[in-house]
Amino acid sequence: MTLSPTPSQTAGPYVEIGAGWSSDGHLVPPATAGAITLTGTVLDGTGEPVTDAVLEFFQADPAGRYAPEAGGEWSGFARSLTVDAGRYSVTTLKPGRVAIAGATEAPHVSISLFARGLLQRAVTYVYFDDEPEANAADPFFSRLGSRRQERLLARSEPGGYCFDIVLRGEEETPFFVP
Repeated sequence: MTLSPTPSQTAGPYVEIGAGWSSDGHLVPPATAGAITLTGTVLDGTGEPVTDAVLEFFQADPAGRYAPEAGGEWSGFARSLTVDAGRYSVTTLKPGRVAIAGATEAPHVSISLFARGLLQRAVTYVYFDDEPEANAADPFFSRLGSRRQERLLARSEPGGYCFDIVLRGEEETPFFVP
């Protein structure tokens, strides 16, 4: 008899258990000056919460530098697991604009998502709704249609931002090939 995984287990039924290390959701301690919280919900194609996803966050520091150029204790990396109703949270500092090849990227956070049913990680970027000028000048963001731009904007809220991730369907978050 040959057994094969069901579609809901293509990444394995133990994604959350195997990726729990370093998953406190803090790139900086919550009491850090200027700390913000990025929160949201991960939803599947039917609108149901994904309660066992792992999210990895990678970003520049507030001056627009990635580790190790940022110096100090800045790693630019954090990990969070979804809990309860598919909610995630990460405490960080808002990234700065990043200079690249004669252009400037808008402040953004890269998210890699791992979950059941995915054969490989899904990668998306999060931009900030209170950075319209920077977003318009960003060489990547500015080329997207308005519908995709909307799906990549974190909404300002007291203490931080909210960014929901939808894996499939009408409101699908744009994902990129890593």
